[in-house]
Amino acid sequence: MNKFLLSFILLTSSCSTGNLKIIADLPKALNEASGIETNNHSDLIWMVNDGGNASKLFGLSSDGKIKKVLKINAKNNDWEDLASDKEGNIYIGDFGNNANKRKNLAILKISVDSLNNKGKINIERISFNYPNQNKFPPKKKHLYFDSEAFFHFNDSLYIFTKSRVKGDFGKTDLYRIPAKQGKHIAEYISSFNSCPEIDCWITSADISDDGKKVVLLNSKSVWVFIDFKETDFFSGKAIEFLLNHNSQKESICFKNKNTLYISDEKAHGVDGNLYKLEIN
Repeated sequence: MNKFLLSFILLTSSCSTGNLKIIADLPKALNEASGIETNNHSDLIWMVNDGGNASKLFGLSSDGKIKKVLKINAKNNDWEDLASDKEGNIYIGDFGNNANKRKNLAILKISVDSLNNKGKINIERISFNYPNQNKFPPKKKHLYFDSEAFFHFNDSLYIFTKSRVKGDFGKTDLYRIPAKQGKHIAEYISSFNSCPEIDCWITSADISDDGKKVVLLNSKSVWVFIDFKETDFFSGKAIEFLLNHNSQKESICFKNKNTLYISDEKAHGVDGNLYKLEIN
């Protein structure tokens, strides 16, 4: 093959975003974006960075420009996802648990009224632990207590775990806790397993405003769940949307019932974008 043609093919394939449409190159301040959310009480797209970054909540315009930065009065132990409720309150999932040894797992609630405040924003702490974890950390074959994904629905928060067990990376366990301040023992609901490979790690989740679609994100695809029974979201039909794009995808949320926002982390000078995906 002609070397110039080969170079062109390699260049265009490396620049391809598969089934994703780029909306914006995210600002440098969000190079490690780990959570994204919208709600009906704000025109902004809300985002956070994961652990090791400042405790800030960013509000972006639809073209990816930062319009608001809120300083949150809580440590960023390992912030991994965002959620919101129908009243417009924002929830930060501080439950990243790579080593499976954390005993301070929490979800931080930011009231909708605080989103227009200046200075440090106070939070309500919703603490929890998993009912089936007895050792911190457990043995390698029981590393099922990391999480990067959750959403709010009705009066509860639904948490999807991230497996760190070799050969079982695609497994996620669904738990429920009350969306209220205090210390809670998570209630196990059910499990789902997409594939054994590491690119099946579940890294974010969301539910549509009408409560009829649930989405889970991993590096290679989006899983959409429909026709489920009550809040056992894995009890219905599961549809996989392959993205045909390789990157460290960390966050997903609904823009509307058929359109998703997705973001990935910047690595080696590439990616770090805000994308759109149609799932109708």
